[in-house]
Amino acid sequence: MDLSFAPELETFRAEAADWLETQLSGPFRHLRGLNNHVDLIEERRAWEAALGEAGWSAIGWPSAHGGRSASVAEQVVFAEEYARAHAPSRIGHLGVELLGPTLLALGSEDQKARFLPDILAGRTLWCQGYSEPGAGSDLANIRTRATRDGDVYRIDGQKIWTSMGAIADWCFVVARSEEGSRGPKGLVFLMVPMRQPGVTVRPIRQMTGESEFSEVFFDGAIARVEDRIGADGEGWSVAMALLGYERGVSTLAQQMHFRTELDEIVAVARRNGKATDPLIRQRLAQAHIGLKIMRYNALRMLANADSGALSPEAYTYKLYWSMWHRDLGELAMDVIGPEAEIADAEGRFAPLPNMFLMSRADTIYAGANQIQRNIIAERALGLPREPRGQ
Repeated sequence: MDLSFAPELETFRAEAADWLETQLSGPFRHLRGLNNHVDLIEERRAWEAALGEAGWSAIGWPSAHGGRSASVAEQVVFAEEYARAHAPSRIGHLGVELLGPTLLALGSEDQKARFLPDILAGRTLWCQGYSEPGAGSDLANIRTRATRDGDVYRIDGQKIWTSMGAIADWCFVVARSEEGSRGPKGLVFLMVPMRQPGVTVRPIRQMTGESEFSEVFFDGAIARVEDRIGADGEGWSVAMALLGYERGVSTLAQQMHFRTELDEIVAVARRNGKATDPLIRQRLAQAHIGLKIMRYNALRMLANADSGALSPEAYTYKLYWSMWHRDLGELAMDVIGPEAEIADAEGRFAPLPNMFLMSRADTIYAGANQIQRNIIAERALGLPREPRGQ
């Protein structure tokens, strides 16, 4: 496998790097390095709008819908340069990276016309209504109901661990529309406005002092039939198609962020003398090697992206990076020492201790590691399905 980039991509890389540096050294310099999803929301909406206006928000989308029809290689290059520039984490990423591609593949022309421009311009932020109490990784066990009433659905139920639920304008929700259905059957995929009667959002305060996640309660909330993707009963297939986009080129940007964290840990180790500890040096080397392996596997995974096929490597990716990042958090705490346990007056921690706390959830969200192992066994290796209760 050739891991190098074609020479003509260097012009594209230079264009992306120049635009990012100009913006992050100028009008958006106060956003450089901002990696949470809760601070400076209005300024970050403006950042999303600037990306969209310059054609950088969703370069993989077709040019007819505001993208650049970029190749996978170009998308990888931009993702790397975005992370290398320490650009802020994208508060619009659920719309750009998950819902947008799903609409492009499965949505109606009317839905594309109504929703895609606002996603690109940062006018609408999205959250994901999948997980519920008792139905986290077991998505097929959801109980939120969507009852058809003429041209609308009335939604009743609860979603939890909803990233950016407190700031989102819309939520894509998987709900049960067929009375008496079980498992993946009888589900519907709806786009639901968050600012309406019948929607209550309760932020969840985390150990980090932030509230990136929320509980969302639906009590007769309205979703229009015209805002349904697919038909009644097709919610599961739409939801699975959307999750497939989580294994896209954004994984390379994630790795660049991991590299920044590892470099900072190395810098701390050099400053406080921990770099002379043989065990710490060994763990730092192992982290470096693990990150290189992660990159090569991601590039191998993306090699089939243009064909639309999900390679076997893609099934292992989340399991690998989540365990690596969890171990990196523990390494950061050991390198920093006791001062890592001290929060500021507002109860918030410095970036590396904050990363340690957040990494504890990496092996749970987007599919717990136990579920990921079942998926690898059944879908990638073709082993017999695990017995499931009736």
